Amino acid sequence: MRIETVKITNYKTLKDVEITNIGAFAVFLGENGTGKSTLFDVFGFLGDCLTGDVSTALGKRGGFHEVRSRESEGDIQFLFQYRLEDDTVKTSRLCTYELAIGLDADGDPVVSKESLRYRRGQHGEPWKFLDYSRGIGEAITNESTNLKNIKDAIREPKPLAAANILAINSLGQMKEFPAAAEFRNVIKDWFVSDFQINAARQVQDVATHEQLNTIGDNIANVARYLHDKHPDRYNALLKKIRQRIPGMESVEAEPTIDGRILLRFSDGRFKDPFIARYVSDGTIKIFAYLVMLADPNPHKLLCVEEPENQLYPHLLKILVEEFREYAETGGQVFVSTHSPDLVNELEPSEVYLIRKGRDGFSEVSAVVDNKLAVDLCKAGDKLGYLWKENILTAAGGSDA
Repeated sequence: MRIETVKITNYKTLKDVEITNIGAFAVFLGENGTGKSTLFDVFGFLGDCLTGDVSTALGKRGGFHEVRSRESEGDIQFLFQYRLEDDTVKTSRLCTYELAIGLDADGDPVVSKESLRYRRGQHGEPWKFLDYSRGIGEAITNESTNLKNIKDAIREPKPLAAANILAINSLGQMKEFPAAAEFRNVIKDWFVSDFQINAARQVQDVATHEQLNTIGDNIANVARYLHDKHPDRYNALLKKIRQRIPGMESVEAEPTIDGRILLRFSDGRFKDPFIARYVSDGTIKIFAYLVMLADPNPHKLLCVEEPENQLYPHLLKILVEEFREYAETGGQVFVSTHSPDLVNELEPSEVYLIRKGRDGFSEVSAVVDNKLAVDLCKAGDKLGYLWKENILTAAGGSDA
């Protein structure tokens, strides 16, 4: 699964944004306050809508009027186009999910529109598997790739329990709606990293954790899991640590006598290992990223905000290579950054520029569409230097 298009309307500073032709690895470059975190929050918002409902997700962000773009009218709207491989027909399916959130007569949030459809190949009528508004709608109950004509599909009304819950969440938990379940599972697997170094330093209770959580406070548990269940991946991770951090020999996740687990970092220049509390921020962070990227079950979408913080510039090239490998072998990777050093390691096709327009709302443009930037890169210039000199902004559109 790979997201190809994202269109956002009336979501905070993202009043009217469309991003197309998104690759497996995409980096969103911009100064502080331009909307990078807001873009990633969109994916977290959809996840919160599945965990609870639309009202709960909005409430976590201050409510509908705080989330809807300032001085804007109408619904908050999202459109996602993503591609899924369909082995049964030996082709890929371009799927489109649309969601609009508004208010009812009492001022309470409702799902004013929700639809899921896909098209087979380049031609043919799209299959709309569900179509809902305010809790009322219909869905196809005989989903099958063997259906020759969309007219043969059986559509049945399936009212939802409330107007503020997502149809893909409600129907996606029923076996007769595999298309809804498929996209529901995709959203549930979106991962927005909010790694916190202090949380990662804490000694943790012994437990089996297969994947790093958003803040990284279970890093010792995940490291232990990789060591025990996927030693090949763990040994490859240690090899990278030794290559990336001078003097670092190994990292062990050791159970303690009181039933907890802690990380011990062994530096070959010293007799005794260091516990996580006493190693550098950069060491903890690069280890956490390598643990996250060693996941044998990669996330469908991995979002990482400003990974350059606390890392030495020479580690950024290595990190970019690791992100690319993850994207090529598993899930899609989105990264936000304001680091020229990180952007210097990127190709124009991998970078999107986010900036504030004159109206105060975010604008997003693909660097690959900036002919001057592409030509300068072909001539040997680095994108990070071009951005630092304001060449990307000057050639790419309106000023901040």
